Amino acid sequence: MHGTMQDWPLLVWKLIDHAALYHGDREVVALTCEGDEVRSNWRTIRDRARQVAAALRRLGIAPGDRVATLAWNTHRHVESWYGISGMGGVAHTINPRLFDDQIVYIANHAEDRVLFFDLTFVPLVERLTPRLTSIEHFVLLTDRAHMPASSLDLLCYEELLAAESADTPWTTVDENAPAGLCYTSGTTGNPKGVQYSHRSNVLHAMAAAATDTFGMSAQTVVFPVVPMYHANAWSIPYVAALTGAKLVLAGPNFDPPTIQRMIVAEGADLALAVPTIWLGLLQHLEKHGGGLGRLNRTAIGGSAVPRALIEQFAAHGVTVLQLWGMTEMSPLGTVGTPCARVAALPLDGQIDYRTKQGRATFGVEMKIVGDDGGELPRDGKAFGRLLVKGPWIVGSYFKGDGGQVTDAEGWFDTGDVATIDAGGYMQIVDRSKDVIKSGGEWISSIDLENAAVGAPGVAEAAVIGVPHPKWDERPLLLVRAKDGATVTKAGVLDYLSDKIAKWWLPDDVLIVDELPHTATGKLLKTALREKYKDYRLPTA
Repeated sequence: MHGTMQDWPLLVWKLIDHAALYHGDREVVALTCEGDEVRSNWRTIRDRARQVAAALRRLGIAPGDRVATLAWNTHRHVESWYGISGMGGVAHTINPRLFDDQIVYIANHAEDRVLFFDLTFVPLVERLTPRLTSIEHFVLLTDRAHMPASSLDLLCYEELLAAESADTPWTTVDENAPAGLCYTSGTTGNPKGVQYSHRSNVLHAMAAAATDTFGMSAQTVVFPVVPMYHANAWSIPYVAALTGAKLVLAGPNFDPPTIQRMIVAEGADLALAVPTIWLGLLQHLEKHGGGLGRLNRTAIGGSAVPRALIEQFAAHGVTVLQLWGMTEMSPLGTVGTPCARVAALPLDGQIDYRTKQGRATFGVEMKIVGDDGGELPRDGKAFGRLLVKGPWIVGSYFKGDGGQVTDAEGWFDTGDVATIDAGGYMQIVDRSKDVIKSGGEWISSIDLENAAVGAPGVAEAAVIGVPHPKWDERPLLLVRAKDGATVTKAGVLDYLSDKIAKWWLPDDVLIVDELPHTATGKLLKTALREKYKDYRLPTA
C-alpha cells in the first residue's frame, strides 16, 4: 500500500500557537501611543489574540469579513492582526499616510466592518467617519484610562478583551481562504487591493525565515521599523512567531534617537526599514556619536540602496541585506545575501553585488522579457520587463480590479525593468515608466540617484527625464542637501564625472529644499515629472 501524508492546512494562527507553545516566554517589546513601554511575550500575545477573535465574533463578524486597522507597530496591533485572521476574518491594514480620499476609498471598497485604530488617529477617524459607508464598530486600541472624549461611539480595546476568554478556539478555514488585505499605493488611479491567503502568508513566512533570506531563529532579536501597513511589515510579525524570535516594536516613533536607543537597549541584531530611515539614523550617529549595540544586519527595501549607505553601515560592522519585492508579492522577491563565490570576494567586490537586488528566494520564479515578450538572456547586460510567479504572488486584484493581471502562463508583470546575471543576481534598472530614453539609449534614473547620494553634503537625490529637442529626453538631477551642508551644481557634476558614463551626466542639477514622497516613503516621480515637464535644460 502507498502511504499518504496528512492534510495539515497552513493557517496563520498556527504560527502564533507554535510561538506560544515553544517560545512562550520570548519577549515582545513595544512602545505605545500612550508613551509607555510594554513588555509582553508570545504566550500573552497569543492569549490576547484569541480574546480579539472572540470579541469580533460577539460583534457579529463572520469568516471572510474585512476588519481594518489604522495603527502603528505595537503589541496591540500584532494581537489584533492574529485575532482577526484567527477567527476567519481578513486583516486589512490601512496606511495612515495616504490622503483622506484614498483612505475613504480603500475602506469603502474593502467593505470593512470594524476599524481598530490608535490614539494618534482619533482626529483623522472623526473627520472621515461621515464618509465611511460600511464600518459598524470603531475600536480604540487603548485602555479605559486613555479613552478620549469623542464624537464617535468608541469601543475600548482592553474592555472588549477583558470580557472574553483566552481559551477561545480559533476558526478553522480552508488554507486558501483570505487572511489579509493590503492596498497598493498606486501612483496612478485608485489603489488596488491585494488579498493574501492563509497558505500564501505561511509559505511566505517560511521562505522569509530561511538562512539566505532573513536568517531568523529563536536567538534573533528583530526590530521591524517598517510599519505593518507596509506589505505586512515584510512578514516579520509572522516570521518572528514562526521562529520564536524576540520582537521589538517602536510604535509611532520613527526618529533616529528612539530607533538607536531601541536597537541598543533591546539588543536587536536584525533591523528592517526603507533607505530614508537608515540615512536619518546614520546622519544622527555622524553628528552625535554612539553605536548600534549588537546590530549586525539591516534589511533594506522599498527603493534601491545606494552604495554609500552599504559602505557607511559596513564601517559600523553592519551588513546590509538589500531586498526587492512588492505588495503584490507579499512582498518578498529577492534578497542580496551572498552566494559562496561572492562571499569569497574582497569587501569592494562584495558591495558590487550588494547594490543589486539579489537572487530569488525559493518560491519565486523570475524572468526578463523584451518588447516582443520573448525571454532575454541572463548575462547581466540585457534588460527587459521583469516577470514573476509563485505561490505568494498575486493572481488577481481584490474584486477583480484591473482585470486579468497575469498572462496565460501565470506570469505577473512587475512594472520594473531589470537585468539578471549568470549567477541569478537581479538588478532593477528602473521602473518601466521612470527609465530615461536618450537618443535611443536607456539611462537608469536609479543608478544615477544612487551615485549622486554619494556626493559630499547630499542627503537625497531624484532623477527624471525632461524633454530635449535632439535627444528626446535628458536627465535632470534634483538634490536635497544635508542639514547645514552647502551643495553646488558644479560640485555634484564634478563628483559624478568619474562615477558614471559621460553621456549619463545630468544636463542640469537643481538644489531643492525637499523632494516629494509616496505614502510608503518612495520618491514620487509623477509629481516631479508634472512640475518640471516644461523645464528648459541649458543644453536644449
